[in-house]
Amino acid sequence: MLESMCISARAASTVLGATDTETRNNALLAMAEALVARADEIISANGSDIARAKENNMSASMLDRLTLTKERIIAISESVKKVIALPDPLDGDEKWVRPNGLEITKKRVPFGVIAIIYEARPNVTADAAALCVKSGNAVILRGGKEAIDSNLAIARVLSDALCNIGLPNGCVAVVPDTSRETASKLMKMKGKIDLLIPRGGKSLIRSVVENATVPVIETGAGNCHVFFDESADLEIALNVIDNAKRQRPSVCNAAETLVVHENIAKAVLPLVKERLDNVILRGDEKTREIIDVNEATEEDFYTEYNDYILAIKVVSDVKEAVDHINLHGTGHSEAIITNNNENAQYFCNVIDAAAVYVNASTRFTDGEEFGFGAEIGISTQKMHARGPMGLPEMTTYKYVINGNGQIR
Repeated sequence: MLESMCISARAASTVLGATDTETRNNALLAMAEALVARADEIISANGSDIARAKENNMSASMLDRLTLTKERIIAISESVKKVIALPDPLDGDEKWVRPNGLEITKKRVPFGVIAIIYEARPNVTADAAALCVKSGNAVILRGGKEAIDSNLAIARVLSDALCNIGLPNGCVAVVPDTSRETASKLMKMKGKIDLLIPRGGKSLIRSVVENATVPVIETGAGNCHVFFDESADLEIALNVIDNAKRQRPSVCNAAETLVVHENIAKAVLPLVKERLDNVILRGDEKTREIIDVNEATEEDFYTEYNDYILAIKVVSDVKEAVDHINLHGTGHSEAIITNNNENAQYFCNVIDAAAVYVNASTRFTDGEEFGFGAEIGISTQKMHARGPMGLPEMTTYKYVINGNGQIR
């Protein structure tokens, strides 16, 4: 099955990679319109996933990530349309001429066949397909079992739309088998897959990074922090932690730990407890001297909850806050709430993360919010792709050299 999918994807990528900007934009428009036109079909498939998830007692926050409505499908369609307006990542060749007359062009090109292993969010299927088609790549998607019916329906709609405008079958495909064996095999299809991108929790990322023989862009888990410095505006601080924790706790840019300067802890922690009234708070010893909350273990400070749970740490200064965050964080998104420019600068310079915020919520780490359109994932590594990965990160390059008989 995977072998045949890779063969189809390779053939499709050759055709897709040679298309011009207008053709790929027309393909995206066809995909976006098909999603809305066949929304009932997608929602029906999603209903099967929802029923199965409820039988398995999926948490409310994860169930929310899984659920598709007409409004959400329209929003997904609009995200695909926004990619049309973005610059073509295959444009912008760099050229120069050497003293011997050789003309060298650094040309942007697609990777070819990209595979993505992801978990329970079916909107990823459309987002990933849109970015891959725009950048001239064929994509093989392997989602989790929780959303398999939704993913297959979305891929079927998108693939049909592409075929209807003359692009080959194989540009967008979903692996129907969600077993671990299939995922493991996908990780090792070197030579058939050009790039593998995992999107999901810590265990999925670790499994891919440790076992893949295919080149990987690592998208990390999001153990994100918000630090209230001693000069923090308390209204801003409370609004930010409320948004970062509760607006959508199941996503990777939600806050998992609140770090508070000891000089404002007595004033702000009771307000935090009152504000986050439906969040389970777990605090260190200093926190529990001020408010009545559960004890936070060392493991809590390493945990990405993806739920209405927040760990709290009280520190003596910005340096201790940064040290705590760098030790326990995943390099995703970190925020400081402060009116002290020196502390803000220290935080930004020393924090080791893909996105660092001053007086704003970590929830903005997102391709759409950064102006990239739909994102393929958020990279926490330090290679060519870091943070929200948009269209440029979906391409590589090659050199084309023109001469008139030069020899060395």
